[in-house]
Amino acid sequence: MSTNDLLFELGTEELPPTALKRLRNALEQHFVDGLDKTGLQHGTCKSFASPRRLALLIEDVATRQADREIEKRGPAVAAAFDADGNPTKAAEGFARSCGTSVDQLERMSTDKGEWLYYKVEEKGKDAAELLPQIAMDALNQLPIPKRMRWGASDAEFVRPVHWLLFLHGNDVVPCTLLDTEAGKQSFGHRFHYPQAIDINKPGDYTAALSDKGFVIADFDQRREAIRKQVETTAKELGGEVEFDEDLLDEVTALVEWPVPVAGGFEQSFLEVPHEALILTMKKNQKYFHLVDSDGNLLPHFITISNIDSSNPGVISEGNERVIRPRLADAMFFWQQDGKKRLEDHIESLRKVVFQNKLGNMHEKSERVALLAATIAASIGGEQDMAVRAARLSRCDLMTEMVNEFADMQGVMGRYQALRDGENGEIASAMEEFYLPRFSGDILPQTKTGIAIALAERLDTLVGIFGIGQKPTGDKDPFALRRASIAILRMLRELQLPLSLDTLLEEAKTALGERVTEKAVVAEVKAYMLERLRGIYAEAGTDADTFQAVAKVNPQTLDDFDARISAVSAFRELAEAESLSAANKRIHNLLKKVEGDLPAEIDTALFEKDAESLLLEQLTQTQQQVAPLIASREYTQALQSMAQLRDVTDSYFDDVMVMAEDMAIRNNRLAMLNRLNGLFLEVADISALQG
Repeated sequence: MSTNDLLFELGTEELPPTALKRLRNALEQHFVDGLDKTGLQHGTCKSFASPRRLALLIEDVATRQADREIEKRGPAVAAAFDADGNPTKAAEGFARSCGTSVDQLERMSTDKGEWLYYKVEEKGKDAAELLPQIAMDALNQLPIPKRMRWGASDAEFVRPVHWLLFLHGNDVVPCTLLDTEAGKQSFGHRFHYPQAIDINKPGDYTAALSDKGFVIADFDQRREAIRKQVETTAKELGGEVEFDEDLLDEVTALVEWPVPVAGGFEQSFLEVPHEALILTMKKNQKYFHLVDSDGNLLPHFITISNIDSSNPGVISEGNERVIRPRLADAMFFWQQDGKKRLEDHIESLRKVVFQNKLGNMHEKSERVALLAATIAASIGGEQDMAVRAARLSRCDLMTEMVNEFADMQGVMGRYQALRDGENGEIASAMEEFYLPRFSGDILPQTKTGIAIALAERLDTLVGIFGIGQKPTGDKDPFALRRASIAILRMLRELQLPLSLDTLLEEAKTALGERVTEKAVVAEVKAYMLERLRGIYAEAGTDADTFQAVAKVNPQTLDDFDARISAVSAFRELAEAESLSAANKRIHNLLKKVEGDLPAEIDTALFEKDAESLLLEQLTQTQQQVAPLIASREYTQALQSMAQLRDVTDSYFDDVMVMAEDMAIRNNRLAMLNRLNGLFLEVADISALQG
């Protein structure tokens, strides 16, 4: 079958820069899916995106579908013919729908009986007939939250459409999409070459736009060009660039012909916290900031222009003129905030409501202080510092700097605390209070920072659950999922010797009568365990391994982690499957016992040698593993327990546990209870699925 390369380009007004990569990727995925669904064979696909275009270049697209044979199944033979063998209306109707007669139908046998069927050969359609709908379906599936119309057109897209280039080989695919007729013309750079550019064949696309139109259509190529331009310019200025990859993506989506332009600002602005200066350069102006070899901010920046100006100095001066007022604002806010200490804002927190039923921010700070003091004492921190840090932790919310730059929460607190002369650890805790801010973010490192970061999230979790407002699948206004994951990460990764149950109870106590849900601790614990299950699943831990450990309720996440590792290693042993099955059997037998499980084993009631052998081996194993469990060497403990496989198997082969004699039955159940209890010292291996 013959093939041709295919080129599709949609030209528009400037597309949303933060969505450009997502739109490009989605167009490629949906267009290729469309080719596959219609059976049009094709080669590799390359996608393109710039501010004014989305495009695809697909190699070796078939010029038509392959012919295919379709089997149409009709009624069951039993329903297709009457007792005399004459065709029923069902058979005749099916034959008519196939354009044939009943005697031309064939029969097929299946496990559900015999059926009539008809084979029909479907001729493949030309690609030119299929491609317009494939393209339209792909455009309709793009992730566009809100589509717009323009002019008198009824077409809807993320931005007004100006041209459509659609070639299959050298031929235009005849169609009209989004009220735009397909042709073989693209357009160059809005300023450098706004004229039409004829594309005679798909393979000419990128070179024609670059050489003639001042457009680098390949997003990734343009991105790397910008990276190198910025690095080279930074080196010329004696600095280095700390690349923000999201900013690099956004800048790439703003230009078609990138040209670096350097600028600078007064040295005096460096008195302002550097994070504020960097934030305004990145967020407001899309500038790349520069640092020296020690990581200190330099009074220079680099912007990427979309035009190659004959007088770049004018562009540089314009950028400096724009950024200067913003930096001056930051300087003003910094100076104004310096007229007060953080503690001067404590009382003003009473005016800020956290949640109507849970009080204001001042009350929340006091609860967090109480809980943080307890946590600090448990991890070797200073209680007084934890209380002080908790009370100051929200005060930077009342500063001018944070009011203007919301992302400065915590950062401003650290700077202001240092300016106030607070203890260095308290100052660090002001920023650590917000950590981790997002998935994969760094964790607090100082004991004071850990204490207040944990206390803050525990108070929020227990408080919101405690008033009956736990999150649903799509609604989590207090970010409880993120808070619970942050707590779990801190407890686990920092190996904190803290009981989650105890922490939740202490948070509940601090909230006092505000909590109306009696089972709040159990509900929050269950919610957090689901999040913990997800953390382990992402790390490759089997669900039943997690369940086996969760059933024994380890008190610390560090201990939980050690048991997960031990059970994972145990599963690799040859004895694991047999012992898991035995424990399932034991578990089921013990569930049938009404009242308390028998505990004492009387050797005088033994009737089988297997009973004596199991007791002897069990006693020896208990003695071996006791010090291992005490030192949390769970892997070695389970390896020692694995030696019980043979005597356990023999016990079940030779001994009838549920004997008629109740004394003997209880004695045997006591043996199993003791064996079960030994394994439960580490995990409930009956939960393992083999």
